[in-house]
Amino acid sequence: MTRPTARVLTLLELLQSGGLRTVAELADRLGVDERTVRRYVGHLIDLDVPVESVRGRYGGYRLAPGYRMPPLMLGDDEALAVLLGLVAGRRTGLLTAAGTASETAAAKIRRVLPERLGRRLDAVLGSLAFTAPAGEPAVPETAVLLAIADAVSHHRPVSIRYTDAGGRRSERTLHPYGLVAHSGRWYVTGADPAIGEDRTFRLDRIAGARTLPGSFDPPGGPGPAERVLTGLATAPYRHEVTLLVQGSAEQIRTRLPAGIALVTESAPVSGSGQDVMRWSRVELRAERLDWVPAMLASMNLPFVIERPDELRDLVVAFADRLTRSARRSPAGGEGNDGGNDGGNDGSDGVTR
Repeated sequence: MTRPTARVLTLLELLQSGGLRTVAELADRLGVDERTVRRYVGHLIDLDVPVESVRGRYGGYRLAPGYRMPPLMLGDDEALAVLLGLVAGRRTGLLTAAGTASETAAAKIRRVLPERLGRRLDAVLGSLAFTAPAGEPAVPETAVLLAIADAVSHHRPVSIRYTDAGGRRSERTLHPYGLVAHSGRWYVTGADPAIGEDRTFRLDRIAGARTLPGSFDPPGGPGPAERVLTGLATAPYRHEVTLLVQGSAEQIRTRLPAGIALVTESAPVSGSGQDVMRWSRVELRAERLDWVPAMLASMNLPFVIERPDELRDLVVAFADRLTRSARRSPAGGEGNDGGNDGGNDGSDGVTR
């Protein structure tokens, strides 16, 4: 009788996904009875695949630790997902391997795929274009990422060698809570016991990380992603901006994401003869203010500037430039002065 090769290979895929699989589970996944599962396992053993049998009430089958199956068996969807993941990860900085590691990995996968599937995937990758990223992805060292990830998993302190944005180097101890990938960069957030505060560090600025003895209890409250975004929004910059905006946090977030500003939504209030209004407090920090007036205009929501006073002048100047431009005629008629309309350099105040 011909062996059901497809089901035997499916059994191997299930075992390669890791862990112990009960006979009942495998029978259900394969759509066969338990006796047939045992026969399929025998086929794999005949092929020198090290399948281990675990006896007992919760027994079943698993692959021997460290076993790797040479042939790569991927369906169309799986192969496309893997290759697109490698390409997109390299473009967005989510892959930590430096140099050509992602390219060589993709090439190895491509070599073992059937010719028909390989041609179809080449057509996809050959016709795919990516928009230019906002900046060059910052790639951390793989050893650093793995060491910190292990410390996060086991709640162990780590010693890191860090270089800040100003080039100052230091060695410090960190109790890492979690890793976060954001806008082409990797971050670790955790407690710095030397100063008794939470800190966020860029992984690409960490030259080395080693696990230290001991352990710590991770805190409750916000998760790592929220902690990192809050840290980015409150990082020390030249200007501290505080606004009151008539709108919900959801409306404001369309222009000011969590990594840029803190938004605190107040309870809705109603005035005499007015509809219910909701005001939100917005706090952000910026090295330059020239982009803020255009951002406020794009929100199309009433706002009040609490600080700094310098921002008020920039918003007024921005509004005047827009008004003068709107009154100009296309042919250079009345209202067109044909010259610079003010400002330091004639720009529209938007960072390009």
